[in-house]
Amino acid sequence: MLTYIVRRILSSVPVLAVVSFVTFWGLRIAYDPLLKFRSARNAATILPIQRKRLGLDQPIVVQWTKWFGKAVRGDLGVSDRTNNAVWGELMHHMGTTMHLVIWGTVVSAIIAISIGIYSAVKQYSVGDYAFTGLSYIGIAMPPFWFALMAIVALVTWPKVHWNLDQPIFYSIGLHGTGRSGVFNLDYYRHLALPVLTLAVQSIASWSRYMRASMLDVLGADYIRAARAKGVPKRRVVLSHALRNALVPLVTVMALDTAFLVGGLIITEKIYSIPGTGSYFLDSLSAGDAPALLGYTLLTAVIVIAANLVADVLYGVLDPRIRLA
Repeated sequence: MLTYIVRRILSSVPVLAVVSFVTFWGLRIAYDPLLKFRSARNAATILPIQRKRLGLDQPIVVQWTKWFGKAVRGDLGVSDRTNNAVWGELMHHMGTTMHLVIWGTVVSAIIAISIGIYSAVKQYSVGDYAFTGLSYIGIAMPPFWFALMAIVALVTWPKVHWNLDQPIFYSIGLHGTGRSGVFNLDYYRHLALPVLTLAVQSIASWSRYMRASMLDVLGADYIRAARAKGVPKRRVVLSHALRNALVPLVTVMALDTAFLVGGLIITEKIYSIPGTGSYFLDSLSAGDAPALLGYTLLTAVIVIAANLVADVLYGVLDPRIRLA
């Protein structure tokens, strides 16, 4: 297993290097690092000095090599917008984002796997048709629209029509003033709507993958043999079929979870959550190239790490894969 993991890690290094170089090159083209110096009175004197200080007089490959060398050691530079270390800011915002990612993934996985198993076992039943129709709606539904409708239906409407002093759920931030901590009910009242917004499409798509995978496994010869031997249906489904059915779903779940880290811009903005998505949008609006580079590199690392986790889980679920 160790050799299998090391092989996957080594194959990920070139991917990370290529992604970081393309991003670095693109941002050099899109954003001018000397923009804030061009409006100075003595710009003609300052620009050559700053160009040399920032290494802009060197070839793009040399610039990227120096930046990447520092980045792998945790030095992502200083934000042009806040004058703080990019690494520290990213880690601060990442802590907030991980609340949404972890809860969203756990809730989505539990519900999607349960629905997928039910739909496969009860194929063509009323429940299967109902879940299929709901999954199509969930996949087609824009997250921003669902987020706004959730605020109206679960925050504003109950408070207005039931004359509540406080809403049942909150739509701003992850906790109230002075009420932080995962053991506080206030935390879950703030967390419910953002997690629900993230989970809707994941549940819809993952349940379809799970259903299709379970149907393939349930039709396998070894499943029919187990049933012929008199093994209880519950044990056949949960012990024999489920483990093999999870193998193709693992990749989808791992990648979707990784993309959540870099794709929470809409959800975090609507619910005023200061995570990496909000940090990216603020940096993009300000043309903060160091912050954008750091964000992109971090997102790439997370996606690659998710692929690695998926590969390792493959080996755990099916020993034949790690021996390949």
